Order: sequence, then structure tokens, then C-alpha cells
Amino acid sequence: MTLIGVWKQLVGQEPAARTLSTASTAAARIIENQPVAPGAMTHAWLITGPPGSGRSTAARVFAAALQCSTGTGCGGCPGCRTVMAGTHADVKLVVPEGLSISVAEMRSLVQAAARRPTTGKWQVVIIEDSDRLTEGASNALLKAVEEPPDRTVFLLCAPSDHPDDVSVTIRSRCRLVTLRTPPVEAIAQVLVERDGIDPERAQWAASVSSGHVGRARRLATDEAARQRRATVLRIPLGLRRPSDVFTCADQLISAAEADAGEESKVRDEAERSELRTAMGGDGTGKGVAGAKRAAEAAVKQLEKRQKSRATRTQRDTLDLALVDLAAFYRDVLVTASGAGATLNHPDHASEISQAASAWAPDSILRRLEAVLECREAIDLNVKPRIAVEAMVTTLRQG
Repeated sequence: MTLIGVWKQLVGQEPAARTLSTASTAAARIIENQPVAPGAMTHAWLITGPPGSGRSTAARVFAAALQCSTGTGCGGCPGCRTVMAGTHADVKLVVPEGLSISVAEMRSLVQAAARRPTTGKWQVVIIEDSDRLTEGASNALLKAVEEPPDRTVFLLCAPSDHPDDVSVTIRSRCRLVTLRTPPVEAIAQVLVERDGIDPERAQWAASVSSGHVGRARRLATDEAARQRRATVLRIPLGLRRPSDVFTCADQLISAAEADAGEESKVRDEAERSELRTAMGGDGTGKGVAGAKRAAEAAVKQLEKRQKSRATRTQRDTLDLALVDLAAFYRDVLVTASGAGATLNHPDHASEISQAASAWAPDSILRRLEAVLECREAIDLNVKPRIAVEAMVTTLRQG
């Protein structure tokens, strides 16, 4: 299947594109009061897949196709362009910036979703990382999914192959679309064609990104990201002395903090400045004292949300480093067993072979399990530094 229009955004996801394209065509027929096959289109969808597979992209593309003037996702009509630009009035996007999605936020969204479309064909609600819904937020969403308005579509995204973190009552009312890990060739091709990246670098970035399209693009374009990856992959063979445990743990934490800080700094200051200006907090003259107090109070609330977002960003960045680390030990295990499977870090094949020769299989497994246990501990809100130091201790001891 050759993807055209907005569907070209789905890198290596032809089966999912076929399912969603068929549904958008059926949706257009519903709007025109034409008959459609039973189940061809439904009001609630759950899009799931491994990290970097493009869950939120798939949701946006599907939303664009639903609002498309032709119902095909042509990519050129106002409906497609505004949805992909994030400016369509009838497409609501929820991107959790903190550790969870609150019940208040979900109730407000459900109320907005109950309205009829203003300019488009459908009222579309996209919820990224729907596994972060609190229990109260899940209950608020469940009522809307159980009794949906005629022209409203809910698109939920969950970051796993098994979306068990999404409420089972919500899952049972959604149609599931599962994305796969994009092949290296597809990722490299899109980096060259869409981002203008040198073919050799694009191929390298695609081969070491573990199927994560966004990560591949960042590695191809950001020298700092390449340096952080290199720092992480030096850890397995760099644990020679007891003091190296704390040095390497500090490098992992510091890299995550630096990455989160770079991502948040400019955005945070721009948000604070815009909020002060909007509330008259930067004004002068008579009668501005009250406006200044209100603006400062609003800024404090904003800073609280920004702090929560920074914590989430730091944890996500650290988790990405741990995924790289786990992939290294997986490669060592593959090499030691002679399985011949494709390496996740082919550019570190010599270090992987060195480790495979030096470590026993059970020692490699213990190291791999330590990385996975660290990821789980951080997900359970163990302080990252404590979890990382415990992990690195096991990595050194084997």
C-alpha cells in the first residue's frame, strides 16, 4: 500500500493506515447519510504501540482525514491543513504535561466534546498518554464514551503494546489499532525525504533508534543527543572501580536533568511572559497593583504546572537512557548466544563483543534485569538517584 496525503506521516504503518483510512471513508459516508458497513466507523478508538511508533501522529492523521473535505485525508484541503497544524477548532488535543491527567481537566474536555462541530464534520478529542488518566478522570471519560454525542470521536493513545494501564471499561468500548515498530529502511527514508538529512547519517540514526522515529530524527540532527547516547553506552565497560558506581549514576541523572532543562527553559519563560502580559502584570500606572497581584498568583500556579512537567520530562529522558542501556545488554546476550539477531547498537559492535567474551550468560541476564527493575522502580515513584545507584551497583558486580 502506497501512502499518500496525510497518511504519509505514518512511517512504516501501512496496516494501521489501511484500517484508519477505511474508517475515515465510512465516516464521510455517514455525514452524507449514505449506508456503511457495520463497524466500519466507531466513536472511540485506542491507538497503541511501542515507544516511537507514532501513536499521536496516527491520531492526528486520522483526525485530519475525518475533517477532510474529501474524506480521504488528501493533505491539501483546509480541514487537513488546520488539523495537522494544530489549529482546527473542532479537534481537541490533550497532552499531559505532568504525571497524570486530572479529573477537572477531563470534565472540562468532556463538556466541550458534547457540543456539535462548529466548522468541521466531527468533534474529535485526542488524548495522548491516556494511561496517565487518574481514576476520577477515567470515570469522567467513561460516561462520555458510553453515551457519546452523534458527531464526536474519541482517540486515545497508550504507550505500550498491551494497554493494560487504560481502564478495562474504557478499553472494552474502544476499537483497538495496534502500531508496529517501524522498519529501519522506512525511518531512514523519511529522514532523508522529509527532513533533508544526509542518507548515510539517516541510515545510522535509523539503525540505532530502536524503531523510534522521533529519536532517530533527534540523533541525526542534534550533536548533544549523540553525545548523551555515547555517555550512556560507555557505562557497561566503564565500571572498573567502586567509585565508578557513583560517577556513572551521576552522569545518567545529570544527562537527564540537562536534557529536561534544555527542553523546558525557553518554553517556561515564554509561557510566564505571555501570562503576565495577558493579565496586565507588566503594566504601569494607576490601578495596576491588583492586576500585578493577580498576575503573580497566576504565574505561581503556572510554575507549579511547569515543575510537574519538568519532572515528567526528566523521567522520560532518563527512561530513554535506560532503554539504550537495556538494549546494550540485550545485544551482549544475543552475541554471546550466537543467535545472529540484529543488534540495537550496531555502531558499538566491538564493545558488545568484548562484553560477551568477558561475562557469563547468567551475569549478562542479571545486568539486564537490573536495568529493567530500575525502570520499574522509577515508574513506581522511587527517587531516580536511589534507583539508578542500586542499578549501577548490580551492573558493576554482575
